[in-house]
Amino acid sequence: MSKYDFFYLIKKIESYDFEYEPFKHIYIEDFFSKEHFKEIIRSSEIALPKAANDKELIDSLLENGFKQIPFPGCIEDVSEYINWHQRGKGAPRHTACEGFGMTFRLFKFSTLILRELNNFLLSKEFNQVIAKKFNIVYENCLVDGGIQKYLDGYEISPHPDVRKKAATFMVNINQSNESEKQNHHTHYLKLKKTHKYIQEFWEGNKNIDRSWLPWNWAKTIKQQKKNNSIVLFSPSNDTLHGIKADYDHLQFQRTQLYGNLWYKESSIDKVLEWEDLDLSRKATDRKLIANQKINRLLNIH
Repeated sequence: MSKYDFFYLIKKIESYDFEYEPFKHIYIEDFFSKEHFKEIIRSSEIALPKAANDKELIDSLLENGFKQIPFPGCIEDVSEYINWHQRGKGAPRHTACEGFGMTFRLFKFSTLILRELNNFLLSKEFNQVIAKKFNIVYENCLVDGGIQKYLDGYEISPHPDVRKKAATFMVNINQSNESEKQNHHTHYLKLKKTHKYIQEFWEGNKNIDRSWLPWNWAKTIKQQKKNNSIVLFSPSNDTLHGIKADYDHLQFQRTQLYGNLWYKESSIDKVLEWEDLDLSRKATDRKLIANQKINRLLNIH
């Protein structure tokens, strides 16, 4: 029998209306009760002590039950990350980005509230309500998620998410009161008019997967800075979001509850990167209307 009752979170998701700027999503502040949130961010796994250097921080993460995971915008090699970070960054892994980071997920739990919360986030009851809210057939999906910390440099440029992702959520559970002032929060964006054709291209070609785009092709409409807030959405051609973390992770780390529903089946047979989608580099391309640009894209081999 569980000590902690988190079912009120389901009721919140069920009762909240959608917001539509910059795209269809649910945004809830004060997601957890004050009592639960205070206990979560004060737990030993979340409230890690300040570290003197990157190695000390990563050792602390590992000792407290975290493990580095493969994650977009990140690498898994500790030595490579530390060397890159100490050199002053540079040398990104993706051409639309300026850097990369490391993501750690909690696998061993010392505190009961985090163990029970993690089980709840992966439960059928919680994920069914997300699926129902976004008109997704839960039985067609797989569940993935956990408690994660993201180190400095973590970056994913504006992207709508791949087509195999059915739904996603992010909850800020940062240990520091100063977290809302830091530069490590998720951006929610819209494509600029000059690149709106990309969205139309994705809409008309469901066999081609969506890709990361350069930051200057989109504009930020808002950021999820508020601690104890959640954003949920079902990825579509307009659900642009991105992150570029630039902060002192030795003091505290960007920490989230993160989860996804993934479709079991996919009909994707092709991926076009942003370079393939860039039709603005030639003067003639700048004069093309959207339909002409889309036709040009379809002729890419």
